[in-house]
Amino acid sequence: MKRQLAALVVVATSLTACGGGGNSLVVYNGQHPQLTRLLVTAFERQTGIGVQLRNGDSLVVATQILSEGSASPADVILSENSPELANLEHHGLLRRLPPATLGQIPAAYSSPTGRWVGVALRVSSLVYDPARIGRSELPQSILELAEPRWRGKVAIAPTDSDFPPLVGAVIARYGAARAAVWLRGLKRNAASYQDEEAVTAAVNRGDVATGVINAYYWYRLRLEVGARGMHSVLHYFPDHDVGSIVNVAGAGVLVTSRHTAAAERFVAFLVGKTGQHIVAESDDFEYPARANVAANAALPPFARTPHATVPVAALGDGRTAARLIRAAGLA
Repeated sequence: MKRQLAALVVVATSLTACGGGGNSLVVYNGQHPQLTRLLVTAFERQTGIGVQLRNGDSLVVATQILSEGSASPADVILSENSPELANLEHHGLLRRLPPATLGQIPAAYSSPTGRWVGVALRVSSLVYDPARIGRSELPQSILELAEPRWRGKVAIAPTDSDFPPLVGAVIARYGAARAAVWLRGLKRNAASYQDEEAVTAAVNRGDVATGVINAYYWYRLRLEVGARGMHSVLHYFPDHDVGSIVNVAGAGVLVTSRHTAAAERFVAFLVGKTGQHIVAESDDFEYPARANVAANAALPPFARTPHATVPVAALGDGRTAARLIRAAGLA
């Protein structure tokens, strides 16, 4: 799915609807449609409750809810990243979830006020071409990519909606002023691509030495082209560097939901054992947020994968990150 900041100008009619009728539970879906369809199909079979999906970019569906206000038909939002959920929470648009639902997922991956819950996790990383750069040359921190020695050697997707959470993590760890300097360095050094799928493919083709991505794009490309077609490797930033931040996809129930009980049941399904096993076993290559569910066997074990966890409250609602990205001339 293409996830671009520019897509915020898209109006409601651009959201793609599928499944269900007017009396169905309405889910505004910013997650990958293939995974969400698997989850919805299983939920409908288990409960008999119909679900109407309206698929779109995560930023777009969240912004659509903001523009619709009390007239929104949405019962549930399923977002690819936490800042969109934090923004809706900030505007008082998400209902507090039942404690039994919140208790299924570690508190670090959910709203501190209980207004949304984590569903799936991803880890940011650096994909690199070993024919162009040696392992000993790889950066130990995401901040290094702004240094002059990286000019022309890195690719980013600054208008992809996965980029602001990474910027938000840098802000949370180092402050907005240092994040702004880092972004200006990236502007000088990096080639910009439309999305992280394009970054992954470019590095794998040998067009650029390295690229900043969420790791699951690398696994999806490997599934598409086969192991022999992979000419790139993943590098996770060590020592809890925020270059390997854990990104949280989550779900919440709208305060204006007309089907509150069904909406809460759907969110509970997403974080329950059945829903989390679907996340784990799909070809989406995300980690389940539930602690006792093993991930897809193709993925390295989460606990042994270098990563940094920034509290979702510190990561914020993405507005500061978006402002700095624009100020650096990256969007």
